[in-house]
Parts: sequence; structure tokens; C-alpha cells
Amino acid sequence: MEIEGDVERVIAAVRAGFPVLLPTDTVYGLIASAEREDYATRVYRVKGRDETKPTALLAGSLESLFECVPELRGRSDVIARALLPGPFTLILPNPARRFRWLTGIRTDAIGVRVPELPEASRRVVDAAGCLMATSANDPGGPNPVTLDDVPQRIREAVAAELDLGPLPGTPSTVIDFTNDEPVVIREGVVPAAEAIARVLSALAA
Repeated sequence: MEIEGDVERVIAAVRAGFPVLLPTDTVYGLIASAEREDYATRVYRVKGRDETKPTALLAGSLESLFECVPELRGRSDVIARALLPGPFTLILPNPARRFRWLTGIRTDAIGVRVPELPEASRRVVDAAGCLMATSANDPGGPNPVTLDDVPQRIREAVAAELDLGPLPGTPSTVIDFTNDEPVVIREGVVPAAEAIARVLSALAA
């Protein structure tokens, strides 16, 4: 029952616009609602992240992602469906420049995630809608495998947290698909070459 209470507290905090700590499919994430710029500002301040750097948009399903960014159609739709849900951050075109407070200086692109979440975390995301997500570490610091790995200053600054024990610890694979040639931004839990091959196969179908 303790987990039930924690889930409800995290949902309430996110709906109120406060940052929380949430287990993802890879590492513990610093999460907040993506709906407003002032919510995003809180996350950047808690983490100590430069606001010119982008932060991913996280959705619980592809359908929810497409509701948040309706322009992800055509080529972007095929790319997303080839890899998501999964441990990937995909950088895709953002022609309507949505969620400009998450995109950093490059407002015509947006990073998106649809992870395969633990059940308790999925309940939070399903209840809260589209979220912003960054790893709950100091900028450039080690990835948090457990809540104890999260810097104490971050834990003290969030409104709620959900502890599901150790996570895999390897971050998502990040690939930029905004141009004809994919660009690997970060190797992660799934080799980028494997992901790109899946996308190219889907695009060719």
C-alpha cells in the first residue's frame, strides 16, 4: 500500500506543476508536466541545467505523443512507430515549434520519449499526460540507478518521489532524425546502428 500512496502523491505533485523523481525504463528521472514554461523552469533550476539545452518530451503511449505533437506525421510517424515504445530519445522535426521551453535553442526540433515504464510509473504518466524528463543527476554526473544515487540537493527540492529499487542504469539511445541522414547523439542501452537499421527498414517498406 505504500507504493499506492507514493503514486498518488507523485501524480498530485505533477498535476500541481512541481518536479518529481520517477523511475523510467533506464534511470531515475527528474520529471514535471510539460504543459507550462514555468514548470519547466523549476526542473532546470532543480537540476542546475542550462535552459538553452533541450529536454525530452515523455509520453505514455504513441497516441498520447501524437496528441501532444500532432505534426509528428508522415516520416516522423514511421520513425516513431519503428522504435517506440522503447529506450530511445528521438529528435524529430517540430514545425509548429511546440513546447519551446523544452527545445533549447533549436525550436524546430524536439526530443521525444515513449518508454516501456514500470507499472507504477506508467500510472503516473497516464494520469499526468505529456511530461518533460531529464536524468535526475548533476549535469554531467553519473546516471542514477537508485534513488540514493540522486544528489541530495535534488531530492530535497522535488515535491515527491517514487522508489522502485535499482534500475538498469544505461541511458536511452539518442538519435537525431531531423535530416535525411540520422545522427547519433548518444549511444545507450540499444546500439544506435540497430535502431537506425530498424528505421531505414520501416521507411523503405
